[in-house]
Amino acid sequence: MKQPKIIIVANRLPVRVEIKNEEWIYHSSEGGLATGLGSIYKDGNNIWIGWPGAYIENEKIQHIIRQDFLKQNLYPVMLSEYEIHHYYDGFSNDTLWPLFHYFPSYASYGRKDWEVYQKVNRKFAKAVTEIADPGDTIWIQDYQLMLVPQMIREAMPDVSIGFFQHIPFPSYEVFRLIPWRDQLLKGLLGADLIGFHTFDDVRHFMSAATRIVHAPSNANELILDDERSVIVDAFPMGIDYDKYRDNVFNPKTKRNETKLHQLMGDRKLMISIDRLDYSKGIPQRLKAYELFLRKHPEWKERVIFIQLVVPSRDQVKQYASLKEEINRLVSEINAKHGTLSWQPIHYFYRSFPLEMLSALYASADIALVTPLRDGMNLVCKEYIASRIDKTGVLILSEMAGASKELYEALVINPTNEDAVAEAIYEALTMPEEEQVRRMEALQHTVAKFNIHHWIKNFMDKLTEVKLKQEQLSTRMLTETFKDTLHLRYKEAGRRLIFLDYDGTLVNFTPDPLKAIPDNDLKALLQELYSDPHNKIVLISGRKKETLESWVGDMPIDIIAEHGAWLREDGRPWVIAKDLNTDWKEEFIPMLKQFEMRTPGSFIEEKDYSLAWHYRKVDKGLGELRAKEMTGNMKYAAANLGLQLQEGNKVIEIKSAMINKGNAAREWLKQYPASFILAIGDDYTDEDTFKAMPEEAVTIKVGSGISAATYFLKNPEEVRSFLRKLIGSSEDNNQNEEKNTALIKN
Repeated sequence: MKQPKIIIVANRLPVRVEIKNEEWIYHSSEGGLATGLGSIYKDGNNIWIGWPGAYIENEKIQHIIRQDFLKQNLYPVMLSEYEIHHYYDGFSNDTLWPLFHYFPSYASYGRKDWEVYQKVNRKFAKAVTEIADPGDTIWIQDYQLMLVPQMIREAMPDVSIGFFQHIPFPSYEVFRLIPWRDQLLKGLLGADLIGFHTFDDVRHFMSAATRIVHAPSNANELILDDERSVIVDAFPMGIDYDKYRDNVFNPKTKRNETKLHQLMGDRKLMISIDRLDYSKGIPQRLKAYELFLRKHPEWKERVIFIQLVVPSRDQVKQYASLKEEINRLVSEINAKHGTLSWQPIHYFYRSFPLEMLSALYASADIALVTPLRDGMNLVCKEYIASRIDKTGVLILSEMAGASKELYEALVINPTNEDAVAEAIYEALTMPEEEQVRRMEALQHTVAKFNIHHWIKNFMDKLTEVKLKQEQLSTRMLTETFKDTLHLRYKEAGRRLIFLDYDGTLVNFTPDPLKAIPDNDLKALLQELYSDPHNKIVLISGRKKETLESWVGDMPIDIIAEHGAWLREDGRPWVIAKDLNTDWKEEFIPMLKQFEMRTPGSFIEEKDYSLAWHYRKVDKGLGELRAKEMTGNMKYAAANLGLQLQEGNKVIEIKSAMINKGNAAREWLKQYPASFILAIGDDYTDEDTFKAMPEEAVTIKVGSGISAATYFLKNPEEVRSFLRKLIGSSEDNNQNEEKNTALIKN
């Protein structure tokens, strides 16, 4: 049997081929993604699928290059110049890129671009299906391949698929401008796990998915029509921290650093490194620097600003105009403020090798990273890793995903020229001890949440999601097992049936007080309790007054407010209490998992409680993690008699709580039965499921990880199942009477 493999799918391979006069040269990528994922695709029989970076029409050369790549665990997808023009330059970068970076006026909506985008995505999906086997894991990268997840899902329904987007995902209002928005979303929803850099992107995607394709959601989970769940989560990408730290000691880097210090003299050095793109905010940054020189003329001739711009698509109109504007601004600022011995801006429009970049990082007193919109921006993290003496100041745009992690940077609005100018002044005048304090904290974050942590975090979550799906699919209540339950029900002398109300017997309503039992439900309950062998217990989180007004006239027992109030056989309500105090050791490891996944959070241990603080965490991500924590821990906490108390940016776990499970145990003691059934839909019902004996039938309504043995989809299925439970015994009695009559005749 083949060992399961991981298949990485990206627009480009980590090795680029260059064709010259029917000869070819291979160039390895220095990019962060290629470096980080190298630990995956080079291992065993794993493989990376992507475009080799050149147009190769000669089939003989294609074959040779394909064989060369396969030896390196690489699988090339050959694309023509026409396909790259429409799929990559066209739809990917003239439609998706500007919209996703909030420049809708730059977006074009060419139908031909869209058609070729679909065609190329099919090529990538076909390449995957040609080499993928059942049990493989497929990880698709970025916005150029948004349709690939669903295309693979259709061909291989059970394979594990992850998708990660490296650029922002826009708000619903912007995303819906795309004519083919439905197809793009459905394409992504073919994945089991969809990852973004920040919670803002998660929130925007969830909003688009729920509004455009109307996928029901629960926190960061989407439930599709086929009951398959898709998890959407934030995975802030890191860098290879050790690589950038160690490269500072490279002899070439040291020589470059010496040259830089000779150029600067005793002046302060400020750097910015960007690809040519309108999303990087380069003109706004230059204007802010000019404002700084006007407001603080005492710093003239005492600071040098090196602006490095890496060439990119400068034949495109918007990029060509941007390049001209940058050239003009640099010339104007240098002419206005420069002297015979000092030039305010040293501007380079070219790529630099890593040893030169490392020298710039190591020498710069300030790094100015001010994009108007950026998915993450790894330049700021590379700068932090390169600061060996722990000095230096990072000025960072709040529009970059990295700002949600790097709290100790000077975070600014890149469009506020005054704020950026003042941040430059603050950075230049910041005491060294303050620089060290901030940089040590930044380095701790960047080192801890590095590229390897990002990969492990995503892959672990994908494995968890797939396992959850598989467990759910094998536990759906089948028609065959329903027949078996009918026989057990009929043969049982005494039956004890626990039924939750909201989400189990009735659907949720916008107004909870309007979830009144309809005539159909009343008739069903009457059929159940009219059988003298049945003991029916309605177990709900509702107030006792509400339940009494709705079903108080029925001879059924009621457990109200999650077990706080009990009523048997129409007798007066009584209050129940229970307490469990031995719990701490079980919860510390769980809290530590959340700490590792959430930059800025920390655990506080008190004498009689544990607290998880997320005050320093990005607001949206903190709220998401808090919801996830309460969702995951309430099952275990409530069963142990604990309370999860939500405070201001803190969740505290304390002793003392009553739950449905403890209340149900009292009925199990008082009413021993040979057939026990419990049905519920949310986390409070998990306590009921856990309280049931092994032979009991427990059913969760909906999806999600559950202690229940089986699943039903919705209240309609619950009612249908209960009717069949009753009707089957009646049908069987009728069949027995018919068989007896035939024998007599």
